[in-house]
Amino acid sequence: MNRIKASASLFVFVILSVLSCRSQVSLLNPDDPAFSKPAPATFKVVLETTKGEILLEVNRAWSPHGVDRFYNLIRYGYYNNLPVFRINPGTWAQFGIAGDPAIAQAWRHKTIPDDPRVESNVRGTLAYAFKDPNARTTQIFINLRDNSSTHDKEPFVPIARVIKGMEVADSLYSGYREKAGGGIRAGKQDTVFAGGNTYWKANFPKLDYIIRTRIVD
Repeated sequence: MNRIKASASLFVFVILSVLSCRSQVSLLNPDDPAFSKPAPATFKVVLETTKGEILLEVNRAWSPHGVDRFYNLIRYGYYNNLPVFRINPGTWAQFGIAGDPAIAQAWRHKTIPDDPRVESNVRGTLAYAFKDPNARTTQIFINLRDNSSTHDKEPFVPIARVIKGMEVADSLYSGYREKAGGGIRAGKQDTVFAGGNTYWKANFPKLDYIIRTRIVD
């Protein structure tokens, strides 16, 4: 009986220690080594949106730098409570600017190197948006159609694919198009980085949001 109690106590201690370490990691500190942990070879992520759930399968071999960044941002909740702010209907849906302006600004210029392409930008794949070479940060888009004829000509390297819930991605509100932030290359994102969710909700109230993200077995 004492051995069982000791084992239970050790288990509780380990769990509390892990939770304590996680609580000390701040999204305001992108240079924390916790954000450099290598991702598993494959894993699944659920995007809980205001229109329903989207299930992703993420493959590190497709884009090691990109997947490691995505994995660690998911682990610490970066993509929770932010809008899918830029949608070209039937083409792509973009998200990835944090709803908290302080966090968004902290990560805005934290770039990762490009990865060589493994997969094409077919319908249902996800890739980082970027402006310059080796300048991917946090913004990601879902290909709502086969965009390989245009996107494969540039370093838009897929990191994951939708395996369930593509109809949810198709249904996300797209009426604002470029007005709610535009693309990185358009140079029209300063306002959303400064205002975050407060700005979006005041000026673009119909946007759909990613409520929460989680890694699943």
